[in-house]
Amino acid sequence: MDLRGKVAVVTGSGRGLGLAYARALAAAGAAVVVNDVDRKAVDEAVAALTAEGGRATGVVAAVGDGATAQELVDTAVREFGSLDVLVTNAGILRDRVLWKMTDDDFDDVVRVHLRGTFTCARAAAVRMREQGTGGRLVLISSPAGQRGNFGQTNYAAAKAGIVAMARTWAMELGRAGITVNAVVPVAATEMTRTIPAFAPAIEESERTGAPLPDRLRKDEGLGTVEDVAALVTFLASDASDGVTGQAIGIGGDRLALWSHPKEKAVAFADGGWDAAAIAADWADGVGAEPETYGIPAPQAPEA
Repeated sequence: MDLRGKVAVVTGSGRGLGLAYARALAAAGAAVVVNDVDRKAVDEAVAALTAEGGRATGVVAAVGDGATAQELVDTAVREFGSLDVLVTNAGILRDRVLWKMTDDDFDDVVRVHLRGTFTCARAAAVRMREQGTGGRLVLISSPAGQRGNFGQTNYAAAKAGIVAMARTWAMELGRAGITVNAVVPVAATEMTRTIPAFAPAIEESERTGAPLPDRLRKDEGLGTVEDVAALVTFLASDASDGVTGQAIGIGGDRLALWSHPKEKAVAFADGGWDAAAIAADWADGVGAEPETYGIPAPQAPEA
């Protein structure tokens, strides 16, 4: 993937998955604007990308409002001359079950993930349309947004909304040559280290440098942050021209295309349905094969 001459903004790229995305884009030749709320993390990330031969600068700011989004775009243009790729990765967690989740828990997560994606994408789209050379919007979603997850009302709602925005923007920006896709990543991060079925293997891999076992890389689709970064690099490149409006999963050895919601079963009643008719039809009709929900529990290793 040759990204020389391209300029990318990666939000939330001071560490973890975001840093992996920034490093992969820089390694492919793109100039990168690193963003995080932690100045130390931004400075260290910029230094690392530069030491590896890349071009990078940093912006310390929390995404969510329009001013931060514009600052990210303006920095890319001022420092490197254009904006060609936006990766919206910034996010926070405030996990609690519904009856314990506060208004602030909900609003804070939605502000960073959903509103932050919206404001940054809007500013990027304005610039890309003005440039007239197309562009790439890569929006980071999550399996929680596709299937739901216990204790993550706020996060799951935001990540589902991000996929919906990707589909909508793919329609709106197509004529300008701007592709929009959602990435659904699974990787060994601080969050997955807390899952009992994953933790021992992740710790062993980090201690020895050995790859994660096949049961995780294949069966669970769990790998390193670098595994996920490959998809972001592809979507930022000219090789992905024409790929738009998609939700694409990656992790470990697994690459997957998530289906878009569609009607699974349909029934008709002349004159419409009343509640009693729905109840009578449900079990053997439309509701005969209900959909599953929730992220499947990881399989524990065999003893």
